[in-house]
Amino acid sequence: MGEPAGRRPDTLRAGLVLGVDSGGSGLRCAVARADDAEARPLAARSSDEPVRTGSAGIDAEHLLSQLLPAAAELARQTGADGFAAVCVGAAGMATLGEELRARLPGALATAFGVRQVALAADAVTAYAGALGQRPGAVVAAGTGMIALGTDLTPEGGWRRADGWGHLLGDCGGGAWIGRAGLEAALRAYDGRPGGSAALLARAEAVFGPVAGLPGALYPRPDRPAVLASFAPEVARCATGDDPVALGILRAAAGHIADAAAAVCPPGTGSAVACTGGLFGMGEPLLAPLRTALAERLPQARTAAAAGSPLDGALTLAAALAGDRLTLPTDRKLLQITRPAPG
Repeated sequence: MGEPAGRRPDTLRAGLVLGVDSGGSGLRCAVARADDAEARPLAARSSDEPVRTGSAGIDAEHLLSQLLPAAAELARQTGADGFAAVCVGAAGMATLGEELRARLPGALATAFGVRQVALAADAVTAYAGALGQRPGAVVAAGTGMIALGTDLTPEGGWRRADGWGHLLGDCGGGAWIGRAGLEAALRAYDGRPGGSAALLARAEAVFGPVAGLPGALYPRPDRPAVLASFAPEVARCATGDDPVALGILRAAAGHIADAAAAVCPPGTGSAVACTGGLFGMGEPLLAPLRTALAERLPQARTAAAAGSPLDGALTLAAALAGDRLTLPTDRKLLQITRPAPG
């Protein structure tokens, strides 16, 4: 990605902020004006290489090796000599982000003179991208699934549901749907109740003979992504009126709505938005989800997600720079640091 047409670098030297989104599909960075209430990106860069995770959590050295050169190029492209504030949203920040919290603020202060850094879980940047700084609930779903909600009060803070990973939760997410579809395929292969001949045919078309699937799947470090890769096949079978596939997507919609209901602030008119690649599956999932949300949250109003997690990171960085941040701070989910000069 490059600089949008029509914006001259010589007009952008003061009051710029940097937003960063690090997730399973890579790392993305963008720059916006601090005084732009909509935090529209002026220039952006991306890498398809996901940041590594090791025994100490998210690998800060690996993230910095991608982030610092990309930020330097964005600064050069926009004529900036530093950034007023930075927001880094990262998958795993809440539970695996100790090394990032220790190293990132100082590195950004040294490289770009940054004096305000927001370190956010990717669910928080997804929330800010979808709803901005309004009260409500956001479900972020791709390979996994997590819901986050807030009434914007310090007492209420953040409410989180699920996001526990493919072995313990992420119910209704892509890996959950794909695993349920493959289970139905194996049931059909065995002749057990609950199987689907249509899903069995799709599983063999994608993975080969299903008898070899456990040996091929279990040792893989990217097992959640492999499971999620079968979710679109479940949607295709549901479009073809396969009853088992339809049931899987109805169950997924119920799980997603349950998570939204668990975190949505009480009262009438709270906004509920869904964001993430899972919802690109379209009507086979969205139709039962609308029904499930209406049943569980009759007083809430659904809202289209305004933007992406990267947009959310820019929104938070601009709000931080302009002393307009109203979302609750939290050491695990949204921590604000003000590093000393390096």
